[in-house]
Amino acid sequence: MIPDKILLIVLDGGADRPLMIDGREETPLSSAKTENLDILAEEGISGMMDVISPGIPPGSDTGHLSLLGYDPYKVYTGRGPIEAAGAGIDVKRGDVAFRCNFATLEDGKIIDRRAGRIRETEELAKAIDEEVHLDVDFIFKRSTGHRAALVFRGDGLGGDVTASDPKEDGMQIKESKALKKGSEKTAEILNDFIEQSIRVLSKHPVNEERAKKGLPRANAILTRGAGILPEIERFEERYGLKGAVVAAAGLVIGISRICRLDFVSTEGATGGTDSNVNKKVENALRSLKNHDFVLMNIKGTDEAGHDKNFAKKREFFERIDEAFERLLGLEDTVIAITADHTTSVAIGDHTGDPVPICIHGEGVRSDSINKFDEFNCAKGGLGRIRGRDLMPTLLDLTNRSKKFGA
Repeated sequence: MIPDKILLIVLDGGADRPLMIDGREETPLSSAKTENLDILAEEGISGMMDVISPGIPPGSDTGHLSLLGYDPYKVYTGRGPIEAAGAGIDVKRGDVAFRCNFATLEDGKIIDRRAGRIRETEELAKAIDEEVHLDVDFIFKRSTGHRAALVFRGDGLGGDVTASDPKEDGMQIKESKALKKGSEKTAEILNDFIEQSIRVLSKHPVNEERAKKGLPRANAILTRGAGILPEIERFEERYGLKGAVVAAAGLVIGISRICRLDFVSTEGATGGTDSNVNKKVENALRSLKNHDFVLMNIKGTDEAGHDKNFAKKREFFERIDEAFERLLGLEDTVIAITADHTTSVAIGDHTGDPVPICIHGEGVRSDSINKFDEFNCAKGGLGRIRGRDLMPTLLDLTNRSKKFGA
């Protein structure tokens, strides 16, 4: 029987570089107890994947676009529009959008780019929306966790401006500058927005209460990823598949909306290591009943990698594995399990290392691999592929590929 459904599981930032642990080279994934993932690997075919190309560290945005079969070099226009769409903003042609962080500012320097990974940002975002006044229309909305999105709408705007985010703690907020002619107005307005936001947030009761509790205040906004709405083919038009996305990360939600995939919200899904993975799996399986394709993103592995926390990342893999018991014996479905990029615990950021991938389902030529991790998958029968090779492979396994030639 040829499978009809596709379930693509993205363990966000799940791959890692090895560290010496108890005298052995291990990654969080290789050292985790993952009985169910290993069964899927044993019954399927494994390999390694360069999500973009060898040595290129993917962003989660370009990584997911590539996994969905789009060429990020052709369709990617910056993370801002994707993040804004994920936050629920109706981004329009001509808008300039930014991804943002709530951050902690002290004595003129950023001491925490994520404001202690604050989550109670609704009132802070509302205050900015109401009390900041600019020469253009703007929309500012909170996203998941410490993240937010900003959109400028008006005449004479361009998307080629530098980020205000210094990208590391202990630095001053950067002044935004135009990279190309036509974006000068955007840079000027962005700098004004940041200055006004600091004044609004510094006196906000939420931050006063956090200071009393010894928590980092979210008293500044950092911006990066400026861009305009990309022109991108709808997923269903591209593949003839009705698709859905189960995710909590605003970025992935944004990609679902831009590609016109149905977004499935999950109660208790946070985008962190405290996320309700069981509920996500339940929603993904339910979505397969009325969709041909489901992408499920699990974000917490990336968070732990950025936090440089080996044990936290390993423990979250074990929680994921417990939830994946429900995938065993799933019928009429090709399952692909992979990552959108490597997030190195040692570095605390994305790297260009390839990521492990396993494809499971009827018709798959299984290999001798019986453990899903970076070391074993490197020996698998799938070999080493690119991210953009994945969708054609899954389409072929569901008998949807078109013959090339006579």
